[in-house]
Amino acid sequence: MNREERLNSLKYRYGRKPLAEGAGTGGPGRHGRLGGGRPQNSMETIRRLLGYLKGDTPKLFGAFVCIILNTLGTLLGSYMLRPIINTYIVPADGSRGDAAGLLRALMAMALVFVVGVAANYLQARIMVDVAQTALRKIRNDLFGKMQSFPVRFYDTNSNGDLMSRFTNDVDTIGMMLSNTLVQLFAGILSIIGTLFLMIYTNIWLTLVTLAMIPVMMKAGGIVARQSHRHFSAQQMSLGAVNGYIEEMITGQKVVKVFCHENTVREEFDLLNEDLRDNQIRAQFFGGIMGPVMGNLSQVNYSLTACIGGLLCIFRNFDVGGLTVFLNFSRQFSRPINEISMQISNVFSALAGAERVFAVMDETPEPEDAADAAEMKSMKGDVALSHVTFGYNPDKVILKDVSLYAKPGQKIAFVGSTGAGKTTITNLINRFYDIQDGSITIDGVDIRHIRREDLRRNIAMVLQDTHLFTGTVMENIRYGRLDATDEEVIQAAKTASAHSFINRLPQGYQTMLEGDGANLSQGQRQLLNIARAAISKAPVLILDEATSSVDTRTEKHIEHGMDRLMADRTTFVIAHRLSTVRNANAIMVLENGEIIERGDHDELVAQKGRYYELYTGLSELE
Repeated sequence: MNREERLNSLKYRYGRKPLAEGAGTGGPGRHGRLGGGRPQNSMETIRRLLGYLKGDTPKLFGAFVCIILNTLGTLLGSYMLRPIINTYIVPADGSRGDAAGLLRALMAMALVFVVGVAANYLQARIMVDVAQTALRKIRNDLFGKMQSFPVRFYDTNSNGDLMSRFTNDVDTIGMMLSNTLVQLFAGILSIIGTLFLMIYTNIWLTLVTLAMIPVMMKAGGIVARQSHRHFSAQQMSLGAVNGYIEEMITGQKVVKVFCHENTVREEFDLLNEDLRDNQIRAQFFGGIMGPVMGNLSQVNYSLTACIGGLLCIFRNFDVGGLTVFLNFSRQFSRPINEISMQISNVFSALAGAERVFAVMDETPEPEDAADAAEMKSMKGDVALSHVTFGYNPDKVILKDVSLYAKPGQKIAFVGSTGAGKTTITNLINRFYDIQDGSITIDGVDIRHIRREDLRRNIAMVLQDTHLFTGTVMENIRYGRLDATDEEVIQAAKTASAHSFINRLPQGYQTMLEGDGANLSQGQRQLLNIARAAISKAPVLILDEATSSVDTRTEKHIEHGMDRLMADRTTFVIAHRLSTVRNANAIMVLENGEIIERGDHDELVAQKGRYYELYTGLSELE
């Protein structure tokens, strides 16, 4: 694979190019991407952004009034130079200047400019408040929407890419709302006002200035189109870099174990170089807008000065008028330059906004059925009947699976990796919906149970531990937020975590950060088990719950696990078959089908697949 192909592969994996629906592997994984890059519908994106400003309409009105005052102050103050020059400096009748009158006129002009400056300061304060309020709403909507997405969404999108939308993309929106909108409105207002005063001052010089406008607009349009394209590419490359960094930091131990440091550096260098190239092009075209427009403005200024001087000599055009017009000529070009320079910011913000809205427009979990049952408590009678399911509809993972678990029973799933064990537990939680068959709890199809009630009655201990930033007690209490301190301590004792917690510097008040980086993997898992223990859920799912615990610790917590599973319907996934010997029923899965079922003794006596797995493990042990 050459360098370009390798880069495209990395950008495809860590960037935003969406795969076709259903593409990817047969199981959950990061095989899809949200759309992004070049805005597809700028007007719709602008409409949605303006929707976040509706609540601050009075403030916006006040800000626009301040912009008008600032613009009028600037224009009026500039025009006051004409009567000042013609009356107090170079009087038309050839008399000497009037110093006292000049001082009074200058003070009046200064007062006008002070009003404009004050108005400009006030509008800046208002727009910062309006922009930050809008950003707060956008972040709330984005974060709230993400809480409604199904697990599939997180299985198929890079965490780094999602974080990029929360940070980089939202920040570009903030810059546009606080600065760009104001400058665009002020620029347009300034152009209109300046043009009116230019016509009033001298129509012929105005025509000279207007003749340069098409040239300036054409040049600005060319640069703006290139800037738009490269800013979109920059945002895409930035998201790819963020996604790659996030994944490599998370998997740093794996990188080191397999000595892939050099490969990772090379791949990051490819993405980083691509980001650099796109940023150079984006910043270049964004940066040259000002110089290009400025140089054209200087050409316009020179032509106006030459022709204006001739008018003063041959057409009795007053010196004050020429001075004011030259000033207006610069003022007329300045807002055009500013508007042109802001175009790149607008395109960057629209690209970011569209990426943010792309997340908001993702399909959330379907609403609960209208006849969904409200089940605050359950007994834990679980049954799967002829369940067929595939993460990709074209590739079936589970094939006609049927089983049941009576309240208080312990059901174990064993089998090869990829046989469908974890998939069954995902379906019981309704993280995914089945294509065929039914899953019932207490005789009610889970599709007719409110998701909140369903998941509140199911506790899970996963193979991958996750602890939140907070104290040990807060992390355990996450399983049931209304639990008392005494209940938290009892849950820790149940999970055999109490003793090691007491040895921590502040005991249960020890602060955990970085996903519990100051704890061992086994200790983190014990806290997860304690979190499940504090839950009153009648259904318990243990997905390789003790895989990160050494054999000695596993033996130590067996009694605690038994207490945890007492009176609960428990589904256990385990590779250590010694942990499922006492299960009421063991399901052996291969290729998505249950090929054997029974208790430990029955399956060993059959000398089938379970016997092979068990005796193979015994020999290894």
